[in-house]
Amino acid sequence: MYKETLSKDLNKLVRVETAVHLAGKQTVGIGLAVIFLAAVWVVANAFAGGAENHTFIVAAGVIGGYMALNIGANDVANNVGPAVGSRALTMAGALIIAGVCESAGAIIAGGDVVKTISKGIIDPGQLADTTTFIWAMMSALLAAALWINVATYIGAPVSTTHSIVGGVMGGGIAAAGFGIVDWLVMSKIAASWVISPVLGGIIAAAFLAFVKAQIIYQPDKIAAAKKWVPVLVALMAGVFSAYLSVKGLKRIWKPEPWQVTVIGVGAYAITLAFVKPLIARRAEGMENRNKSLRTLFSLPLIIAAALLSFAHGANDVANAVGPLAAIVDSATTGGISGKVDIPAWVMFVGAAGITMGLFLFGPKLIRTVGEQITRMNPMRAYCVALSAAITVIIASALGLPVSSTHIAVGAVFGVGFYREYQTARRTHPLHGTIRKEAKKPLESEKQAIDAGEKRRRRKLVRRQHLLTIGAAWVVTVPLSAILAATLFYGMTTVLH
Repeated sequence: MYKETLSKDLNKLVRVETAVHLAGKQTVGIGLAVIFLAAVWVVANAFAGGAENHTFIVAAGVIGGYMALNIGANDVANNVGPAVGSRALTMAGALIIAGVCESAGAIIAGGDVVKTISKGIIDPGQLADTTTFIWAMMSALLAAALWINVATYIGAPVSTTHSIVGGVMGGGIAAAGFGIVDWLVMSKIAASWVISPVLGGIIAAAFLAFVKAQIIYQPDKIAAAKKWVPVLVALMAGVFSAYLSVKGLKRIWKPEPWQVTVIGVGAYAITLAFVKPLIARRAEGMENRNKSLRTLFSLPLIIAAALLSFAHGANDVANAVGPLAAIVDSATTGGISGKVDIPAWVMFVGAAGITMGLFLFGPKLIRTVGEQITRMNPMRAYCVALSAAITVIIASALGLPVSSTHIAVGAVFGVGFYREYQTARRTHPLHGTIRKEAKKPLESEKQAIDAGEKRRRRKLVRRQHLLTIGAAWVVTVPLSAILAATLFYGMTTVLH
């Protein structure tokens, strides 16, 4: 016999058990992160040796490791989240692929020479001395890491680049006043808050519209897929080849624009010749339905996620190790350099920290990006990945300081809003598709209109995440700046 009270009590016990399980996992993650930072402390001590500013180097090493952990927890989700949300990758598979590719990108292609002042936003010549510069960089690095940690906790994917930019700006202002900041550069960064997600969303929606029109809505889906999937895969190969030559291989080679074009076109042509017969063979005997199409897009999507992770590791590791390398160089030489070499141990701290942060804390943001904003399938996720690479290339050509985080998340929103628009258009009573999609035959015109209006208002993008992420993006630079300024004053007052 059913007992309502007993059922409620059992549900309470299940919720308590789930909460205890999650708390235990978080505690283990925090414990492993502390062990990693302790290992960084040991490594920094070993390499600092008898340097005059030994304490600065060790403290900066630990803060840099903490920053790398947060980059892995927050930023990497953008590369593999759509693939996980579309079920093309399991969470475990995504973590392994992203971890390997992020580390490889950071170690193999991470820039060995970086600007010590991120994006050139402040003039270090206006700082009083080397010690002031070190304090400013340490406060910037710690402020950015703390803000990214908070953003990860609330489930908001934010730009790690913008976080460190805000931290450097705030630390510089606290050290030398507002005149130290290059406000033209800052205005470009502010413009990228809007340009990055909008451009990424438009390009992703355009690709999804193309896929739907040319493949999904065709009478013979398999024949259409044989024609267009190889073209899309080849386009991905060309775009990513150009993307990696521009953004991911700067340590090894810096190509000219015409060389980037040749690389992209060559990769497109070679891939098209290779992939076309493979897709044709794989499509043989497939049923004429969308499930078959998802199978054809899954492997290209996985490859795209791996390439994005490699390029991200090559690029964004500098957000953790750039300021750290600047501190190490200044503490060692006693001067302030415009560019510095990144020591091998610093690069490994960044690469290991990003990988550790991904494995320990990354799944939360991966689920947010891949599952909670809008529903994904391999075709939609593929459009997101392709849009991210194309947008970065366009932005690089225009000299815009865009954020890969904003682009990828904007692409996810773009796909979701396009689906909303299309659903509203297809289910409006005037378009005559209500009866086809309804579960039961409708008895009257009024029922058809009511059902159409209900489906037309259906929201396929969760507005809660839109507001949370948008607010986090807007406050990233100013909040990081305020936090860095506060930390600078606190550090110099208490510890100087």
